[in-house]
Parts: sequence; structure tokens; C-alpha cells
Amino acid sequence: MMLDAIDNHEQPLSIERLYQWHRWLFPVNEWSVQPVNVGQLRGDEPMLVVSGRVDRPTVHFEAPPRATLDDQLAEFIPWFNLTQHDPTMDPLLRAAICHFWFVTLHPVDDGNGRLTRALTDLALAQADSHSIRLYAMSVAILERRADYYRTLGSAQKGSLDITSWICWFLDTLDYTLELALQVIDRSLAKTHFWLRHCHDCLSPEQTKVLNRLLDGGEQGFENGINASQYQKVAGVRKATATRHLAELVERGCIEKLPGGGRNTRYQIRLDDVEPTVGV
Repeated sequence: MMLDAIDNHEQPLSIERLYQWHRWLFPVNEWSVQPVNVGQLRGDEPMLVVSGRVDRPTVHFEAPPRATLDDQLAEFIPWFNLTQHDPTMDPLLRAAICHFWFVTLHPVDDGNGRLTRALTDLALAQADSHSIRLYAMSVAILERRADYYRTLGSAQKGSLDITSWICWFLDTLDYTLELALQVIDRSLAKTHFWLRHCHDCLSPEQTKVLNRLLDGGEQGFENGINASQYQKVAGVRKATATRHLAELVERGCIEKLPGGGRNTRYQIRLDDVEPTVGV
């Protein structure tokens, strides 16, 4: 579904394309706990949009009744296609409106959130006019799920003013791009590092630890690594860990952090790399 949305971003949206995405989401419907009407609009039962525990769900809003869905989709789909090349429509505002409109309709039994995020990625791919994606907004939306539902629910009540939703959407998009830039910075720093040290004759254990430090994140020892931690990651004896660390300092791969003693910590030495890359 995501590949179709991004790789085929120039193809027009149609109800059949949405149905096909839905079929890809539920390829083996007979294994579902609750049967899902796949590749078709939802039934006549009220559609409540909920989150949280199954036994104590939080109801965010009720989607429009089934009787109005055909007409509303007949309005949404042409709008989506016509605004793709509309010079008066900002492409990022278009993506925000698209997301809000479709998720409010909630047109299928299950998978509406995933379909909406795929549509959003399609709109953003059309904005970039490129099939190569270096960021995924759906990840940031899931990370901010509580704020997402709160902002969405607030915008769906009262007037048709969705300014608060658009501001939240654009802020989340900006956050997504910042995360993507951090990943790119870190990848460039890692490549630059190994180009400098590719002939250092490092042991497999040293290479493993250096890659952990370069990759960063929760498993990357952002506050530096000491001999005891090196010993556990590399699977070597304490004396070997101390010797390995000394060799890495000598080769300019790592450097000591301020402080010392038995708990001396080390961090990657990233020469000539932008300071935005943290280890």
C-alpha cells in the first residue's frame, strides 16, 4: 500500500484504488477476530472512533452515517485529484486537509488510520514530486498519538475552522523532518568516520562497539561508554576491554570524557563533522 502511494504518486486517486489498498491491509480476512468487510465501504452500524483499552475505550468522535458516505467520497476524491496541480493550493495545507477530511469520514470497517496515513504520504509525495522518501510522517503521528486524537477531536467539534488541526499537522511534519535530518547527519558522520579509519586494522569487537556508538539512540551510550560496558557489549575480558579502549584512543577513534578513575568514559571522536551529530 505504501509503495503504491509513493511510487505511483502521479496516478489519480479513485475509489477502486482505495479498495485495493484496503484489500492489501486485510489479505486473509478469515483470520480476523472480528470479520471485516474488505475492499468496500463500511456497513450501516454507527462508526465510533475510539482508542485505548478494549474494555474501557475512549470515544473521540462518531463518523458520518453510512448513507452519506458515497456522496461525500464522490466529493473528496475529485477534490484530491483536482488540487494536485492547483497553484492556489499550498501542497502542505492540502495534505493536512486531506488527512483531516478522510479520517473524519472513516469510510471502511477497519484500517481507516492506516489508509489515512497512506493518503497523507501520497499527498506529500505529490508535493515533493518525488518517489524517494527520506521521512515518514506516519511514525511521528503514532509517536504523538494522544495529541493527535485530542487535536483531531477538538477540530471536529463546533465550526468548520480547522486551523488548530493544520497547525498541529505542520508542527508534526516539521518534527518529522528534523528527525530525518538527524538520521541523515548521523549516517554521514558514520560514513565519514569509517572512511578515516578503514585501514586501522581494528578487531571485530572494536568495530562492533564503535558501530553501537556511531548509531546512537538508546542503545548507543549517548553519555559515553566505560570499560565495564565495553566488556559486556564486546563479550571480552576486563583486561581486553581496557586494552581495546586504549588502542581506540591511540588511533583517534574515541576520546576520554572529562573525569577519570575506574569509571572513565569514552565517546566517539568525530573530527570535521557538524556538531549537530551527537553520540
